[in-house]
Amino acid sequence: MSRSAVRRLSALFTAFALIVSALVAGAAPAGAANLLSNPGFETGSTSGWTCQSGTVVSSPVRTGSHALASTATGQDIGKCAQTVSVVPNTTYAVSAWVRGNPVYLGITGGPSTWTAATNYAELKLSFTTSANQTSAELYLHGWYGAGTYNADDISLDGPGGGNPGAPGAPGNPTVGAVTNSSIALSWGASAGTVTGYRVYEGNTVRATVTGTSTTITGLAACSTHSYSVAAYNTAGESAKTTQVSGTTTGCTSVGLPKHALIGYLHASFANGSGYLRMADVPDAWDIINLAFGEPTSVTSGDIRFRQCPAAECPNVESEADFIAGIRAKQAKGKKVLISIGGQNGQVQLTSAGARDAFVNSVSAIIDKYGLDGLDIDFEGHSLYLNAGDTDFRNPTTPVIVNLISALRTLKNKYGSRFVLTMAPETFFVQVGYQFYGGAGGGDNRTGSYLPVIHAMRDALTVLHVQDYNSGPVMGLDNQYHNMGGADFHIAMTDMIKAGFPVARTGHTFPGLREDQIAFGLPAAVSAGNGYTPPAQVQAAVNCLARNQSCGGYTLRGGASPSFRGLMTWSINWDRYYNWEFQNNHEPFLNALP
Repeated sequence: MSRSAVRRLSALFTAFALIVSALVAGAAPAGAANLLSNPGFETGSTSGWTCQSGTVVSSPVRTGSHALASTATGQDIGKCAQTVSVVPNTTYAVSAWVRGNPVYLGITGGPSTWTAATNYAELKLSFTTSANQTSAELYLHGWYGAGTYNADDISLDGPGGGNPGAPGAPGNPTVGAVTNSSIALSWGASAGTVTGYRVYEGNTVRATVTGTSTTITGLAACSTHSYSVAAYNTAGESAKTTQVSGTTTGCTSVGLPKHALIGYLHASFANGSGYLRMADVPDAWDIINLAFGEPTSVTSGDIRFRQCPAAECPNVESEADFIAGIRAKQAKGKKVLISIGGQNGQVQLTSAGARDAFVNSVSAIIDKYGLDGLDIDFEGHSLYLNAGDTDFRNPTTPVIVNLISALRTLKNKYGSRFVLTMAPETFFVQVGYQFYGGAGGGDNRTGSYLPVIHAMRDALTVLHVQDYNSGPVMGLDNQYHNMGGADFHIAMTDMIKAGFPVARTGHTFPGLREDQIAFGLPAAVSAGNGYTPPAQVQAAVNCLARNQSCGGYTLRGGASPSFRGLMTWSINWDRYYNWEFQNNHEPFLNALP
């Protein structure tokens, strides 16, 4: 959340656009062979490849008679890709001869590298498949507006996947009836001879059955689980299906409406939009996040909150009136939270002492003002992953571990109706699909919110990722999406619902419950980079909640009729622009089923 009214491109994504994660290719595995079809485009076509704008040319070529030419113009990066079958837990060598400025070579969800060369130069990398990986996508692309690149003699060397005689993959599973302790699943039958089916949660078999349905029992109430299915016979096991997520019932209500309007209130500073008294915040806002609580120093953990000083906010109310305003909102069912961090409030809980100071100081703020909970808006360098910290389920980096511990302590202290929300930027969440900080090869902050979200998923009320101040981000369709339109909100939010493989770690981040998911956007053109017109916002919500108006995008996580709602930076900026955000979206959300 920026205090500045100046439109800014996130410096985080300057780094993201230049991430280089080339790995030194080791010895080729036994049985190595180039798994790509038409690797040198000698068919005279792009047969075997899926290309945005690629064509085959006869000059310039490296060997043979043909090569690829693809042009990156505007929002088209000139991507060409091919998917091959691979063997789990196996290392593969990748190379390509390229020319152009620049050219990227990579494996989706894995490493990438790039160069800018006048003449043909070889790019190389290697990657190791995860324990349950049966396919890999190799891609080449240029960069936005950089022009034409060429590629020739591309290889992906290693043993081919598949198991002769094993059955085909089953149809993707769907979730049926759920209870407080069980989730029912069903799937389509496999082709070939089938002995039975194994239902996996991650790499663990949860059920083995002979039919095409089962019910997983013994689950905790209000818990989310992701399952895939594989068929097997005496010859071996099929590839696994895609994962499907289900959530048991029994979740405790914190008193929010089914679809909520969430906004930040500049309570400790004015910004260019001016100060707004708590009593004057319209009742349309269901969650009001007080911005901001900030630390006394980056590593102290000691969080302080003060009302905006009168010199900056001449119309600021007294503390008594401020607290009375909070009580009046709560009497109408609204939730008022303290938001910690923001653009300027860097918080690094590097020690147990900082963790404890965080818990004590945040508790003091909540108690003083009688607040309903806490919003985590850590930005900049607050969160990062140490090298080798690659399992988001079991993080080891102190700033991550201590934050999780602090949040659990606060949740336990205040009980089941404690409201916990988070507002990470896309860099810290969805970019983890391509780059994960602890796995090396780039910025160690990429994806660093994932372990925090995962650890707190059963206590998390709403995750509203900031779909603004962002660079292009790859979605589950393996295409880059750009902020400012419905497409970006659809693709980014679908990743949170469906879950996604975390880059180069072999682990998959499970999706959240649909009632935990919202997305954030600027209230107006001056509030942040990535303003989206109301009609585009509502098209995105209709896609996410109803699977309508998706513009050709296929929801991997399915429709979310309980999609929680919309967050904005900020209530002050919305007032400054005559309540455009509130007046358009509050009645729209209320009209959703």
